Amino acid sequence: MNLRVWENPWRLMLVVNAAVIFGVFLHKIRLSPFVPYIHLLVDYHFGFTKRALIGAIVGLFDATVPVWLVFALGGAVWLITAGLFVHLFRRTFGLDEKHWPLFVFIAGSPFYLKNFMHTLGHFDIYGCLFAIVLLLIPARSLFYVLLAALFSAVLVMIHHIHLLMYVPTIAAIVVLRYYLVLGVSRQNVAVGIMLLAAVGALFVAAQFYGTMAVPEPEFTAYLRNRMADSSRNDLLSFAYIWYQPLAKEVSDTWERLPHNLLGIPVFALLIWLHTPLWRYFRALIAALSIDAHRRIVTAAISVISLAYLVMFAMVFDYSRWISNWAVCLFLVLHAVKMLPASQDVPPISTDDRRTMVLGWIVTLIPRVGIVRPF
Repeated sequence: MNLRVWENPWRLMLVVNAAVIFGVFLHKIRLSPFVPYIHLLVDYHFGFTKRALIGAIVGLFDATVPVWLVFALGGAVWLITAGLFVHLFRRTFGLDEKHWPLFVFIAGSPFYLKNFMHTLGHFDIYGCLFAIVLLLIPARSLFYVLLAALFSAVLVMIHHIHLLMYVPTIAAIVVLRYYLVLGVSRQNVAVGIMLLAAVGALFVAAQFYGTMAVPEPEFTAYLRNRMADSSRNDLLSFAYIWYQPLAKEVSDTWERLPHNLLGIPVFALLIWLHTPLWRYFRALIAALSIDAHRRIVTAAISVISLAYLVMFAMVFDYSRWISNWAVCLFLVLHAVKMLPASQDVPPISTDDRRTMVLGWIVTLIPRVGIVRPF
């Protein structure tokens, strides 16, 4: 290993993070992909259906779906997301020595790329990917708003819960990068409101009219025909979620609430471990040169957090939700850095011993999980 890596603890943390991610991948491919695999089977064969877009796209290329495709497709999306994020970070902050701590606390966070590797094949990462694209491309015309709405619609078609998970963050990025920079007019505000209403209507259609219309045996029989190995009946065990009404999901969540709330102290500890990052984020907001920008950024973070609070009350995959909430804040941080500031904000210290200890702890935590911590 290069001597400079050994001499710089922050570089060494990145090497360790890469090793941890690879270890999470080796563990992940040994597990049965129950939920991700069935999402590759469901399409629009029986009409408009929620959670069916990815399966419909897969069906355009092959009539049968092998199990390994979950890991191949999920791995490809993960690699694209990771690569684009590194490019975004380089462009926004720079990949120089003074920004290594910030990069470690974001890219090496157990909330982020490591947890996306653990949830390989799930749909969460698509929201992050689209948000990164919106942070990378120019925001100079209404086309930017239209593209954001298209991304949001695609996310809702992939899974309607994205309306709470990543659509608020995409809306925040549009506000911070387009409306605050180019200004508001009657036309662009009207277009934004109409597009937001259209995405909301699509969510209502998916949530309340996207339930499978045929009996479950007929549905599972069709899915079995799409499987490369039709003997794997265990991989169809989650077919019931295409029949489960919202009231049932909420009921299940509240039934598990007392047990799942035991993970709150762990989530709080994980958030606290990122204290240097949060302090830097707060300093970026305070350094904004326009008071209205500071208020709007604060309001955007509040709306994003409120959406996740609603999601916590509806669906019980708490480890995923808290991880994606943190990822949304990481993305908003980049958008805030792009706004005009009255002064430069000092980066996270590379020499502070306490910060270094927190960086190592964050580095060594392999992931957060799906439902319960770890």
